[in-house]
Amino acid sequence: MNLRNLLKQVAAASVAVGLASQSALACTGILLHAKDGSTIAARTMEFGIDLESDLVAVPAGTKLETLSLNPKEKGFDYEAKYGFVGANGFDMPVVVDGINSEGLYAGIFFFAGSAVLQDLTAENQDHAVSSEEFATWALSQFATVAEVEAALPDIAVVGTDIEALGGPAPVHYALTDATGASIVVEYAANGLTVHKNTVNAVTNNPTYDWHLTNLQNYIGLSVQNHEEMTVGSQVLKPFGQGTGMAGLPGDFTSPSRFVRAAAFANGALPSDTGAEAVFQAFHILNNFDIPKGAIREDGQTGEIYDYTMWTAASDLKNKVYYIKTYDGQAIESLDVMQVLDGLDAPKAIKLDHEFEIMDRTAKF
Repeated sequence: MNLRNLLKQVAAASVAVGLASQSALACTGILLHAKDGSTIAARTMEFGIDLESDLVAVPAGTKLETLSLNPKEKGFDYEAKYGFVGANGFDMPVVVDGINSEGLYAGIFFFAGSAVLQDLTAENQDHAVSSEEFATWALSQFATVAEVEAALPDIAVVGTDIEALGGPAPVHYALTDATGASIVVEYAANGLTVHKNTVNAVTNNPTYDWHLTNLQNYIGLSVQNHEEMTVGSQVLKPFGQGTGMAGLPGDFTSPSRFVRAAAFANGALPSDTGAEAVFQAFHILNNFDIPKGAIREDGQTGEIYDYTMWTAASDLKNKVYYIKTYDGQAIESLDVMQVLDGLDAPKAIKLDHEFEIMDRTAKF
């Protein structure tokens, strides 16, 4: 059984909504590095409609194909060199966020307004990868960020119309490996650019280098509180705690979230272990939760709104994938090596969406 058929059996059909031009697709990613050498790649997933994500496991040896969502065209066939787990979306045979058996992480982040994909042609069809397939291709073929970067000149990243998006997926990519090496891969007006993730953060458009330039506007931010100071003859005292971060932007735009993500990821106390860093990553990303209704936009089918559908974290040293949903809030985990051990075909399971409350009344 191939991955496409498997996912068609386990997921409901998606609702077609034109979102390709929507600007408020607000994913946020951070990196944390623990003292024991663990690297945690964590992110939120926001969207204007339910992605209907499932947890997916794909073993090494699985037969895959590119341009799999294009009914009129065929790309190239290939075989998964490494097994991987992660989350998919829209009943698609692709992973939008995940980790493989070698500790490589790949995540897709919306890049609307900045993404410029190549056109599919007869000349590039035999090495074309559709934009939504990039993470699947990378996780199945490579063990390190350096290997992915070296292979980029050999592929053409093209756009395939996706019914639920109303067009191709305008995205860029965050990749991190178990050594802590991390890059952001972007296809924009100037072609392919590979950025080193130097500040442990990634969001959406504009381009990554623009965000780094914008970060200089907040050079005065600090985790240290400001002391009182005298202006003229007036003594100015701080209003309680947090004065070092006064001026930190708090809105949901991509530039503001990038600044906050960089501030929190680099200002966090270092964790001793990967497990502790995962715990801390979820707490940090709670600051980026978008409740339903906080971002709204009029769509063709009525009012639509971005919200945080799920939050995920990948422990790249210990190879564990963690995720929690908007509805459920309980953190689910997958031990990558145990899941892949003995798995001879792709498998998918539903995420938990049941919100449970612990009633402690009887303890009194």
